[in-house]
Amino acid sequence: MDGSVPDPSAPLQDGTSAPPAPLRVLYVDDDPALGRLVQRQLARLGFEVVLAGSGEEGLALVAAERFDVVALDHYMPGQDGITTLRAIRALDRPPPVVYVTGAQDGRLAVAALKAGAADYVVKEVQADFIELLRAAFVAAVEQVRMRRAHEAAEAEIRAARDRFEALAAERALLLREMNHRVGNSLQIIVSLLNVQASATEDGRVKEALNAARNRVSAVAQVHRRLYTSDQIATVALDQYIGSLLDDLQVSAHRDHGGITITLDADPIHIDPDRAVAVGIIATELVINAMKYAYPGGQGAVRVALKRQGERIDFAVEDDGAGMGAQMGAGKAAPKAAESGAGPSTGLGTRIVRAMSTKLGCEPTLDARATGTCVRLTFRLAEHG
Repeated sequence: MDGSVPDPSAPLQDGTSAPPAPLRVLYVDDDPALGRLVQRQLARLGFEVVLAGSGEEGLALVAAERFDVVALDHYMPGQDGITTLRAIRALDRPPPVVYVTGAQDGRLAVAALKAGAADYVVKEVQADFIELLRAAFVAAVEQVRMRRAHEAAEAEIRAARDRFEALAAERALLLREMNHRVGNSLQIIVSLLNVQASATEDGRVKEALNAARNRVSAVAQVHRRLYTSDQIATVALDQYIGSLLDDLQVSAHRDHGGITITLDADPIHIDPDRAVAVGIIATELVINAMKYAYPGGQGAVRVALKRQGERIDFAVEDDGAGMGAQMGAGKAAPKAAESGAGPSTGLGTRIVRAMSTKLGCEPTLDARATGTCVRLTFRLAEHG
């Protein structure tokens, strides 16, 4: 390998590559005869060599000009090699320094390397001094090139990470704002349905409007949780269902004074779409139990949300009149759907089945002597 490095300039007009630029070397030594010898020998190998006769002169040249590598003698009058080396290393983006001395002293080599020298060469004109210098220069320059390439790559990685984090933060902000607006819009719809239900005297119309209000409210709560939480990709399902049941308990005290709703839930996080499906199912089943399970107006409705590995077990049960047929079998008695937590045979049933399909499961009815328990078991993740 000669004393040249690739030129970073563009290709020539004829399409060929530009010739490599010679390595520019500063050789600092108080022996002018040796300096001239080194200059001639290295020039034959393709190096451009500039000479300096003292540490002070060498430091001034390094500060004023560009050099690819510096060869620095140890024993010099005035400022010795170690002092000069430290001063060079203190400059901004200093060139690598190859330390040169005629002394066979390992302590000097250690001191030079500790002070920041890239390599150490023993000055022996009769031996392979010039070849050792050449090899040390090329290795030192390559080491600097690789280090700077590594630093540039790390800087690009940091910049890419910063760009990604900025984009992720912007996306999170936009999603939070979107959920805020959607949640507000849905809350307006809930309020309008509530006003409309209060204005009508028709019991069936009032019941339909209240049911629609509860369904829209179940969706609105998910969006409200998404824009008020640090999490934008998942919903705390146990907290979400708990809030829905709190709202339904208020309705129960108003319309079904003796009904008590309880929740037994494990901490579970799930994607928003599936959370909406579970929330709507819970709303339908709990409201149905409040309406039909206890003709006397007294009783409990229990909701359970349990994690079983990668699956979720969700159940709504009561101790009321009971149902004698399993949902989905199509053999329920005509009035069986009006006796507990199972949804009615109309719109509620269709909604529960549609939401169950979204969760990838089927609602089942646990067989029991009294009361009703509707159960769904579905995967924690949509795919898996």
